[in-house]
Amino acid sequence: MMQLMCDTTKILLFLLLLTSLKGAYAVNFTDCFINFRNNANQTLNAFGLVNATGGNVANSSSEILTAVGFTYDACLSQCGSGTQKPNWANISQQFSAWLLPYLALISHLPFGARHRVDNLMSAILTIGSPLLVGYSMILTILNARWISRRFENVSFPNAKHAVRILISLQQTPLKITNEDSLLSSLIVLPENDDWWPKIADSLDYTLTWSIASATSIAWVTVTYLLAFIGSISDVSGNLNSSGQGAGSIWLWLIPIVIGWLQLSPKCDYVRIKRAMDNADAMAFVATYHGVIKASDLSERRAISMDSTLEHSLSPDESLTPPIYNYARAIPWSRSAEDVFNAFLMASNNSRMHRPVKTGDIWKNAVGKNVIESSNRSGNPSEVNAYCRLPRYAAPRYGVRSPWASGIFFRMFMASLLSIALQWATTGAAVLVVYFTPTMGLGCRSLGYILYGVLATMVWAMLVTSSIISHYTYLYSARSSWSPFFSITMRLAKVISNLLRWSGKFLATVNAVWLITASMLQFADVYDNCYCNSSVLGRGVQHAYNIVMTDNLDLGLTETAWWGGLALACSTCVGFVFFMSLWIDLVPI
Repeated sequence: MMQLMCDTTKILLFLLLLTSLKGAYAVNFTDCFINFRNNANQTLNAFGLVNATGGNVANSSSEILTAVGFTYDACLSQCGSGTQKPNWANISQQFSAWLLPYLALISHLPFGARHRVDNLMSAILTIGSPLLVGYSMILTILNARWISRRFENVSFPNAKHAVRILISLQQTPLKITNEDSLLSSLIVLPENDDWWPKIADSLDYTLTWSIASATSIAWVTVTYLLAFIGSISDVSGNLNSSGQGAGSIWLWLIPIVIGWLQLSPKCDYVRIKRAMDNADAMAFVATYHGVIKASDLSERRAISMDSTLEHSLSPDESLTPPIYNYARAIPWSRSAEDVFNAFLMASNNSRMHRPVKTGDIWKNAVGKNVIESSNRSGNPSEVNAYCRLPRYAAPRYGVRSPWASGIFFRMFMASLLSIALQWATTGAAVLVVYFTPTMGLGCRSLGYILYGVLATMVWAMLVTSSIISHYTYLYSARSSWSPFFSITMRLAKVISNLLRWSGKFLATVNAVWLITASMLQFADVYDNCYCNSSVLGRGVQHAYNIVMTDNLDLGLTETAWWGGLALACSTCVGFVFFMSLWIDLVPI
């Protein structure tokens, strides 16, 4: 996190240096325009002058003196292509009010990776694509809600602990195997009754609300509202350098931080690995010579987060920061459903009073909803049959669907809500600058649109990469491949890698761009003839620059600013509401 702040500081220093270098070519557009208007008044030649709506001004002294701007061509000829001289006091004020609080709030995002560079990349991905982090968070909640509901009708020992464990391991590369009857033994054997609560309790830690996090969120929220009130009370002041757009486009960070604090993802790699290792010493497995410790049989475990034995195609699956849940959600859902199906079959057999050992008679227990230990003992073939598991719990090809039930619907819902958050805050920023004189598509609004488009592209590329990765991994163990199928799988792997690398590169560029775009606006780098005239949207022939705003009717601008505030804030509140509603149903 400190490295991230250092990199951010370097970027800001570079922008300030760039602005100071441009200061030698700075232009005072107010003085330039007044001189041009005075000359026009003396010659009674109003060519190039415009009124508030961009219309031409008549060649009369009274009309000329009411002109508030000039055409793009006139601006270039009279003032040149330079930028407005930066006001350092204004830069400091805008930066402190609109950007600095958000940069400080980034430190409250969940990290927990083994290596600092992965934590840094997690922060970069978050800034570079709010859509991706929102998608990962909502999908995490929906997956937890889904598996919790699937287990509601399962009445077998340790089923409730299994739900807690599976939900807690969403931030890990979850691996399931029934080799040597490991999973079926873990579920069925009474000797493993201590394993489930042990690991469930070890993973039941929360990193949630603290005074520091609550204060930071309140600080950002209050600072934004106070800055907005200050801007709306003096709309005509510093129109071109106002941070309204910058403040709106960062608003997504507040519901994202609130969401992770409420969800409290288990993403501390060291802590999770320690909990798994400690519990593994208590795991037992059935053999034809009796029940022995799993550690005496092999290094494999029924449920593990160790990816050294089975390398996943996507390296992002092994990174514990929760933003990488986009890469783990599909394989995690498939593994979680495998565990559920095994528990469900064991539960159905116990309800039918069928003991594990073939030929035995069911022994009723004294207590209600209690199964006698003798009913749960057997050899490997019998415990496998009781859970209806093959020798390997998660066969990669041809046995069952590679996709968990309802996974694409949950992905769709997560995408829908995340797109709404991304484009509501981006749209609010665009709305603010679009309706700021001169109205139309300009440098500032295009910069925000570009950020939203790149953020969406990053999300689309990384999610697509995770789908292809899962598909190719499941089919990679197929024994006989036709030449065409082999080439297709290799091509799919290459495409998956290229999408992942390209997505991360674009996210890095976009994160730098978001900070840069804000600083460019604060430093008046956009305050030049081209940007102020909205040439991008109006074209060279119809572009004009409004300079005098003191007596200008800015009612539409005020309405747009209020509309941007309402759009961004209502979407953020709605995002937090739905997220809280779904989290309430998850037994964490």
